[in-house]
Amino acid sequence: MNANTTPADAGQAAHCGDNGNDVERLMARLHETYDELWDRVVDPYTPFYDDGEHWLPLASPHAGGMATAAAFTNEAEHAAIRAQCRALAQTNEFAINGHENRISFVVGTGHVYAAVPRKHRRVPQQLAAQVQAVLEEFLNENRWSLRQQELLLRKDRDGEAFLRYFPLPDGRLRVRMIEPGQVATPAHRAHEPAASFGIETDPRDVENVLGYWVDGELVAGGEIQHRKANVDRNVKRGLPLFYPVRDNLRRVEKLLRNMSIVAEIQSAIALIRKHRAGTKTTVQQFVRDQADEQKSASPAAPTRTFKRYRPGTILDAHGNVDYDFPVAGLNAANYVRIVQAELRAIAARLVMPEFMLSSDASNAAYASTLVAEGPAMKMFARLQAEQIVEDLEVLWRAVQAAIDAGRLPGDTRSLIEIQASPPRLTPRNEREEVETFRIELEKGILSPQTWSRMRGLDYEQEQANWAAHRRAAAGSMVSD
Repeated sequence: MNANTTPADAGQAAHCGDNGNDVERLMARLHETYDELWDRVVDPYTPFYDDGEHWLPLASPHAGGMATAAAFTNEAEHAAIRAQCRALAQTNEFAINGHENRISFVVGTGHVYAAVPRKHRRVPQQLAAQVQAVLEEFLNENRWSLRQQELLLRKDRDGEAFLRYFPLPDGRLRVRMIEPGQVATPAHRAHEPAASFGIETDPRDVENVLGYWVDGELVAGGEIQHRKANVDRNVKRGLPLFYPVRDNLRRVEKLLRNMSIVAEIQSAIALIRKHRAGTKTTVQQFVRDQADEQKSASPAAPTRTFKRYRPGTILDAHGNVDYDFPVAGLNAANYVRIVQAELRAIAARLVMPEFMLSSDASNAAYASTLVAEGPAMKMFARLQAEQIVEDLEVLWRAVQAAIDAGRLPGDTRSLIEIQASPPRLTPRNEREEVETFRIELEKGILSPQTWSRMRGLDYEQEQANWAAHRRAAAGSMVSD
């Protein structure tokens, strides 16, 4: 301590030193608060977002075999994707057109099924007819041609379709749809990968499905058919068809809406007068002088003036007034090209010609596009083959229900096979097709039964019709 410093002065200096430390501590806390506030305002995960969607991890400990499905890693994300694509399927005209065209080509009016004896097997004479009767009963009771269309729509729209079997005691089989949202993992199994996404699987084999959690109840895997699309086989749930191009569909819709609104506004404004030397007062007086009618909603409201321009109206103006027509500058062709580019991107996802999505065939020849070697026809053929495999699985369940009820012999499945004929994809030349079938029939390559089925006819029914025709003709000859 300095000799001239009193104890009071020393105490005051010490107190000032404490205040300085307090200020430093307060400033430090203030900086920390600002940093914390900044972190709350700015999402620290912002760098991991792209175009409004967050990046997904390469794998998740609870993905349940979903590592290869980069689109979603949990049930909430999967439900959000399904909701987006369902909305498009209900409101977007181009998505609706895409769905309808796929149904028209892949399903058409429905596939034709025939029960025939297996090769190199000795089959009782009436067994094929009995199986055919079971199939016809199933197809009619379940309105299968319409259900086929709905199955494909659901598979494309939701990425999957669930069909549940209900065998009846009399040997008939009923099938009903299950909504994808009903298949969900219960809370008490939420952290078990084997039960993820509402599907119970073998812990060591995700393709071995043991059951489905439907509305909280575990239903045996054999009671449900799960058709899924656009994912690998070890991915439990499917991905909607339009998921990769859903933003394109939205942009096209918004672009068309904006184009229409701009065109509507521009076409509604007949002309704009430019008063080069006029003041506000003179312009208002000019408008009032030119008006055909003046109206005001109330004494306090401003007066509105109206001018009617009839067809062929000639406008006269003095030198200080110019007329500008905004409609003349509207060039819709520029925007149409953008719409077409977006539609081509969507059509590329569907492996379809653009006109199948836009219904505009001006830039594509229908006949040259729908040839057998064309990409669209190859794609439709693949889809038909895939649906046949899935449909035959259902039809065999109908046959098995009849076997279990004693309506068919126990060895029916080893003696009979079911053949499916989808609708023809390529455009027909009826004359050439019939001539080809005739030659194949004469050479023993094609049977009358197969020819009838390819023509969409029931061979047995046609033979019965011919027999009735011959009896009627013979009766008329006798009476004559």
